[in-house]
Amino acid sequence: MPYPASKPTFLPLTLAAVRTSTTGSDDPARAPADETVRRRAEEADRTAADCWVGLLAGCDSPARRDLSARLLALSTALSSAAGQDRWNDSAHGRRVSAAALRIGAAVEEGDGEEFAEAVSGYDQTVATAVVSLGTRLGSSTV
Repeated sequence: MPYPASKPTFLPLTLAAVRTSTTGSDDPARAPADETVRRRAEEADRTAADCWVGLLAGCDSPARRDLSARLLALSTALSSAAGQDRWNDSAHGRRVSAAALRIGAAVEEGDGEEFAEAVSGYDQTVATAVVSLGTRLGSSTV
């Protein structure tokens, strides 16, 4: 039996970390924030995949224009879930912002190799932040 076609994922670590950190929350009031983080991570992943296709094709696809906004939306959701002051003052928040800027520069230059490296770094950076903040994302002890 052939393997079903699967969509590429560009943020596998982030998606796994978000899904793990937001399941089993001890506070039902946190569920909307946790769901927003998960949804934003999935949207960013899909847009990164579409952006990659645009870069490979050498065209100015909508995903190339939308990716920075999707990454910002994910960062904003993480900030909200973790506590905005805590996130903005943390090394994690600064690293995520720097990694997102690197992706934006690669997209602007149309550099596929730099894009792949930047997305990989971003994925690791966001996943590390999510795991570090994980108990806070899924609990009321922010």
